[in-house]
Amino acid sequence: MTAPRVAVLDYGIGNLRSAQKTLERAGADPVLTRDPEEVAAASGVVLPGVGAFGRVMEAIRETGVDEIAHAAVASGTPFIGICVGMQALYESSEENPGVDGLGILPGTIRRLTSAETRIKVPQMQWNRLDLHGESPLFSKLPEDPWVYFVHSYAPEATDDVIATCEYGGTVTAAAARGNVMATQFHPEKSGRVGVQIITNFVELCRDPAFSEPERSAGESVDAAGQTPDPAWSERPERSGKQ
Repeated sequence: MTAPRVAVLDYGIGNLRSAQKTLERAGADPVLTRDPEEVAAASGVVLPGVGAFGRVMEAIRETGVDEIAHAAVASGTPFIGICVGMQALYESSEENPGVDGLGILPGTIRRLTSAETRIKVPQMQWNRLDLHGESPLFSKLPEDPWVYFVHSYAPEATDDVIATCEYGGTVTAAAARGNVMATQFHPEKSGRVGVQIITNFVELCRDPAFSEPERSAGESVDAAGQTPDPAWSERPERSGKQ
């Protein structure tokens, strides 16, 4: 079976190599690129990201990746944002007021806070996912999947949420709309569960029906280091404490 070509958008910031390695492990043929023609020819697109929202958006626009991302989404190509790459898909962030996101998904990125529970920020630990509905991104996962988070901000709750976790309250962990998917956690650092999630994404890249333009999320709303590989169905040791 031919490995699908998956474009990892290279704007100079992000967990590019680790995302590339996990895609290879999941059966894809990944390429780091910001060439519009190469991205247009890919079977799937990944937008990684780490660091501050404002700096990430600055780099995305400086390199033209914003236009490339919008074109990929509009074409119906399976598209996934990871960590700050997820946050970049939204309209704005409390981390850097006045800086526009890509606006592909509606909503604002909010700081992790809780009036009832004292929590450490960032959340830097393994946490259990609560899955909402049936998303192909979460096919074949164990009953209580644990994944690895490193973040101080997360998207507000919208109708696009497909997974949450508990951290001083309910936190958006993943979202999906049409051909666009996004995870606040790091699949590439989440052991077998993370590899399965990326494998599911790669399988969607193989599926011509999933890539039809009518599944597209459309235009904008307005127009680290390694972590332990946990046992498949067991709660992993946390890398941080609340």
